[in-house]
Amino acid sequence: MMTIAVQLITAFFGAMGFSFLFHVRGRLILPAALGGMLEWGVYLIGTRFLDGVFLPCLIASAFSAVYAEVLARLLKAPATVFFLPTIVPLIPGSTLYYMMHYAVQGDMMLSQTYRELTIQYALGIAAGISLVWAVVDMLHKVRAKNHGGDDRSPDRNVGNRRRF
Repeated sequence: MMTIAVQLITAFFGAMGFSFLFHVRGRLILPAALGGMLEWGVYLIGTRFLDGVFLPCLIASAFSAVYAEVLARLLKAPATVFFLPTIVPLIPGSTLYYMMHYAVQGDMMLSQTYRELTIQYALGIAAGISLVWAVVDMLHKVRAKNHGGDDRSPDRNVGNRRRF
């Protein structure tokens, strides 16, 4: 249980660190960091009930995308401001490291095992994000069609150059 708490706290501070790195505005840093912690919690729950890493990654990244979209509406900021720091704890750095480590050592069997894990992580992340963003985009188009125009807020326009 203590290990889970340490992982959640580490995910929170990791997401917070990347919030600073991405120049997220002050009032938006804590929600972004909280998203990283929650996303890692969703991943841990997924690994407890599902085999492999693909489905837990898909579910956790989908959660991150939904979290970012909801906070974007509530706090009137671009979803990317929340999504990028939130997804950081899920990035498969250790499996990528071990894949390269064993490749350099000449142990191609272990390198291939970690390569396959890294690919599963990456595909799970990409699939979860894609599913949510496709649904969000479809909802925007349906809503715009029903209301006779584009329903996107000014914050989502490409021309808006406000710093976040």
